[in-house]
Formats: sequence, C-alpha cells, structure tokens
Amino acid sequence: MFRRIREDIQCVFERDPAARNVFEVLTTYPGVHAVLAHRASHALWNMGLKWPARLNSALARWLTGIEIHPDAKIGRRFFIDHGMGVVIGETAEIGDDCTLYHGVTLGGTSWDKGKRHPTLGTNVVVGAGAKVLGPITLGDGARVGSNAVVVKDVATSETVIGVPGRLVARPTSDKERARQAMAKKIGFDAYGMTQEMTDPVANAINHMLDHIHAMDSRMEVMCREIERLGGEVEKVPLPELDAYEIHDGGEKPAQTGDNTLVGDKD
Repeated sequence: MFRRIREDIQCVFERDPAARNVFEVLTTYPGVHAVLAHRASHALWNMGLKWPARLNSALARWLTGIEIHPDAKIGRRFFIDHGMGVVIGETAEIGDDCTLYHGVTLGGTSWDKGKRHPTLGTNVVVGAGAKVLGPITLGDGARVGSNAVVVKDVATSETVIGVPGRLVARPTSDKERARQAMAKKIGFDAYGMTQEMTDPVANAINHMLDHIHAMDSRMEVMCREIERLGGEVEKVPLPELDAYEIHDGGEKPAQTGDNTLVGDKD
C-alpha cells in the first residue's frame, strides 16, 4: 500500500515540471488527493462496505472537484493534472502510468447494467476537456487531444483529436519522430498534443484554400495578359478571398515572384 502511495507521488515529478517537493505535492495537488482517496474507497468497496466507500468518494469529490466511482479500477502511477471536473465512471478501467488532465470524462453511454465505461491501457494520455464515452478500449500509449470526443476504440500508440475523434497520421519525418521520442523521454506530453499537430480536416481545408488562392492569382495574371493583347474580359464581381485568416498560425505562406504559393505544384 505504502509503495503504491510513493509511486503515486513520485510520478507527479515525472509529468509536472511545476512540482518542487514531496510536501508541496502532498498538500496542494488535488489530483494526488483524489487518487489516494480512491485507493481507500476502492478497498472499502471490495470489502463490501459500499456506503462508506461512496461517502468517502463523495467527500473527495467535494474537496477536489474530481469524481471517481469507488468501483473504478485504476492502475499504478496514475496522475490527474489540475483535476477539476474529472469524472471517472463505475466500470472504467485505467492501466498503469496513465495521465488525465482537467475536465476529462470517462463516461458511459447506456443506462444498462454491466460494462459501460472505457478501458484505458498503459501509458495513455487524455487531454483537457476530452470525453471518452462507452465501453471502448484505448490501447497502450494512446493519446487523446484536448476537447476530443471519442466513442470508438483507439489502437495502440494512436492519437485521436477532434469531434468526433479522428486519428492523426503517424510522424513520417525524422524530425517529427525525434520530437516524439524526446517528449516520451522527458515524460511530458501535455494535453496529448504537440505544437505541430493539426486537425486533419482543418489541415485539408487549409490546403484546398491555399490551392484556390494560388489559382485565383494565376487567373488574375491571365486576365491582365488577355486585356494587354486587346481581348475583353467580363468584369464579374467576386467576393474577396483571404485564405490566410484561417491558415495555421495566422501566417501567410511564402510566395514566389509570379504570385504562386511556394510548394504549389500545379
């Protein structure tokens, strides 16, 4: 028991750069308080003392803002960062070395008895505000991005973002793989996201807008050339197109001297 408590405290230093010492963690980290309270509630529940287990769980919720059902099964070195608003349902199962951020729900989608909450493998990270719903399984090393809604199984080491949850492509370049390896090495994968990670749908739309903007620029050049050669071009008013307002990071892609976007191959 005491070994598990030591592990629950020590894992905080591996995943939260703000943690300074054991005394601070024990006295000011609601995520740690909630996990320790759950260990006690779960033991009472398994002994058949259901009401005391629920009462202890309710007190922990009142003190920490984190609700964990006493029957939920939680592995070793489980860390809840910040914690407020976290809800973990009765039949949820969480493996070793998992991390949840604030506002996460491991909830059910049915009022039927039996398994109705998620199962998390080992080393799973669920970002702030994410909702993982139903009797689904998140494989070992899975990542759920902030505010994602996941209702289907996630395979080992996959990353899911968006509403509804969509898989993110695996890193393909050496640079991306190196960043991922470093994040894993230092034990910090904040909110299940990286700076370079984009929503796949938004990314596709951005590429389409870039292409449309490039084609629009070329059409303007063609119209000017037709007019210079003596031809007539009908002046049809078009709505102004500014793809850069929603372009990732708000920065304009670089352009070449002929007004085409760098990287445009058409």
